[in-house]
Amino acid sequence: MPVPGGTATAHSTVTESPVITTTGLTKVYRSRGREVTALDGVDLHVREGEVYGVVGQSGAGKSTLIRCVNLLERPSSGTVTVNGQDLTALAGRGPRANAGLRKARSHIGMVFQHFNLLSSRTVQANVELPLEILGLSGKERSRKALELLDLVGLADKAKAYPGQLSGGQKQRVGIARALAGDPKVLLSDESTSALDPETTRSILQLLRDLNQQLGLTVLLITHEMDVVKTICDSAALMKGGRVVESGTVSELLATPGSELAAELFPVGGEPSGPDRTVVDVTFHGDAATQPVISQLSRTYNIDISILGAAMDTVAGKQVGRMRIELPGRFEENVVPIGFLREQGLQVEVAPHGETASATVPSPAPADALLKEGAK
Repeated sequence: MPVPGGTATAHSTVTESPVITTTGLTKVYRSRGREVTALDGVDLHVREGEVYGVVGQSGAGKSTLIRCVNLLERPSSGTVTVNGQDLTALAGRGPRANAGLRKARSHIGMVFQHFNLLSSRTVQANVELPLEILGLSGKERSRKALELLDLVGLADKAKAYPGQLSGGQKQRVGIARALAGDPKVLLSDESTSALDPETTRSILQLLRDLNQQLGLTVLLITHEMDVVKTICDSAALMKGGRVVESGTVSELLATPGSELAAELFPVGGEPSGPDRTVVDVTFHGDAATQPVISQLSRTYNIDISILGAAMDTVAGKQVGRMRIELPGRFEENVVPIGFLREQGLQVEVAPHGETASATVPSPAPADALLKEGAK
């Protein structure tokens, strides 16, 4: 795909340089003498070139957070820094955006859930709208709008009107419009929640392609775990206006007791009897392709039951979780569990009667455990 105004640049690696940082971000709404805290001290760090997903249920504060990132909502306290600029300081105290804030916003693209297209304008004219505000000439606006429409796969729809488009096509127009100012950051506010599953996959793939080809940093909010699983490098879980868990997806999958990992790969199953040990195993990296469970069964001559499993590709890597049952109580299975950990797997032991995993302290290396078991 062509890149507006230049040559495509592959951007497949994420740097450690922060592009979006929020510190102590708080937003309190006041109405009729009541206060509602939508954001409660949110710290967020989004690195250059990554796709960062913020996930949570309705009312968690996700939409307020993303609107505070470009100061469409003014935070009650805290700071927002984007591309090295402190937007909260730049905005000043006035209720309207000043010239400095407007200029900073021109480098932050925004994609909305319900497209926000003008029905009276053609597709091309909708994409040209921010270019008009930026003061480009008619010829330059037309050239760039057509390049952007080609970029999102809608070159043949330039003269159509929004009412003639499907939902997925409307969202592609919205993405093209968001790219008009050559942003370094793209914000996505539930941009796929109004779309069917197949269209959602195509839009997510487009966002990932733009991330890699244009070097865009993408911050998206969603309540759909499949969105995080499909394209996100990093993620944060929000509850009650707070970030309760965050990190790269691979780190979260390897973190004992991670709520996000359990949500991404839910597995269930109860033990068949009281003298059984139920273990949740997370596979990632090279371990995901190894026959570890069959090796365990052969090595220790034990029968292993698989109670549940989920396997998928996350950020281009195969990842999975499996719930297995081992015969005997935990004390009798210390050595087999140590063997699994030695293979590079994340292992958690589930208490009886619970589907959520409980973290058990990592035992000593398997070789030490084998010696102990031989006594």
